[in-house]
Amino acid sequence: MATTVREHDRVDTGPETGTGTSEQTTSRSARPGYKQLLRTADAWTFLLPGFAARQPFAMLTIGIVLLVQHTTGSYGSAGVVSAATGVSMALFAPQSGKLADRFGQGAVLLPGVLVHTAAIAALITLALAHAPLWALLAAAVPAGASVPQVGPMVRSRWAVKLNGSPLMSTAAAFESVTDEFTFVVGPVLATALCTSVHPAAGLVAEAALTLVGGLLFAAQRRTAPVPSRLAGGGTRHASALTVPGVRVLAIVFLGIGSVFGGMQVSLTAFTQAIGEPGINGLLYGTFAAGNMCAGVVCGAIAWKVTPQRRLLVAYPLLTLACSTLWAVHAVPLLGALGLLVGLCIAPSLITGYTLVESLVPAAARTEAFTWLTGAVALGQAAAATVSGQLADRFGASAGFLVPLGGTALALATLLTLRGRLSTTRQDG
Repeated sequence: MATTVREHDRVDTGPETGTGTSEQTTSRSARPGYKQLLRTADAWTFLLPGFAARQPFAMLTIGIVLLVQHTTGSYGSAGVVSAATGVSMALFAPQSGKLADRFGQGAVLLPGVLVHTAAIAALITLALAHAPLWALLAAAVPAGASVPQVGPMVRSRWAVKLNGSPLMSTAAAFESVTDEFTFVVGPVLATALCTSVHPAAGLVAEAALTLVGGLLFAAQRRTAPVPSRLAGGGTRHASALTVPGVRVLAIVFLGIGSVFGGMQVSLTAFTQAIGEPGINGLLYGTFAAGNMCAGVVCGAIAWKVTPQRRLLVAYPLLTLACSTLWAVHAVPLLGALGLLVGLCIAPSLITGYTLVESLVPAAARTEAFTWLTGAVALGQAAAATVSGQLADRFGASAGFLVPLGGTALALATLLTLRGRLSTTRQDG
């Protein structure tokens, strides 16, 4: 496998004349765009199974909440089990990425999807058997820890295929839109299955998609990055978190996670408080649609401004957009502000992921992507908890202070440590 991948890399990036050089020159000189991106050789071989394998990620939390609430009658217990899954995923995801960088994506995915499927099966069985909360938590922790990090793995494959091409920004935008699309479709699918088929049907579908999609994705070995264990002759590489810029980006992404978690809980509390719980989906869908639309536009632009400067413009705008959510009490205005917040998220996400390709050596790139993905999940879990507490104690609108606080603290860190986003690095 190592030899095959090295030869494939040489076709895309090597100095030799012939097809490889022609493709590389074309990709570097032509205007970045989705049409050109999707024409990248072998891209569809990992995009399609990758989409199937990452879809369950958006179904997991809501599936757990609906099942546990149904069997226990407690939203509190459902929230605790769901949070345990999210936190364990955030903590273990970077380790999964580090192992994937060192030993190969397939070596991590194969046991990972099997453990995840078994843990979800155990959680379903325990919930339906009305097991105590501690037992549900015992199954939730490995279920979260074993969530396949397919999104970061797909981004790593793009980095290998494009190798510094201007299309990297387009690829980052494409992945951001794909992620957001899964978070629009996934919860709807899980909810429909749980309410119309069986309370456990959402998690059953999540486990099945994870298993099938994960195995198919792992089978696409030709497009996978060369494991650092083979590329470096067995030399151990430092963690991606030792790169100062990655630590700054992780804090930035914690702030983005606070927006997702805070908006989710606060919109739910707000619509319930005004007696219109049915419009919650519409309001959150408007927020998500803003994110998707901005992501599409960002990927279609041939940027002449560096990612660092784009981040330093986009993130203050995100904080500013979050600053008045707590003061709004009219549904149309809240929907408009939610759309604006969504429009401001995508540029920050895309530029953050784009910076990883230039900040981090190839041997630690998957791990770096998982640190950022995990930071979003951790910020989301923390924000959901704090927003819920504020909404219970001070009213529904108080929960909207969490996105503002999270992004403001992250912005202060970004402005203070912006010099650490220097893209000077050594591959290895």
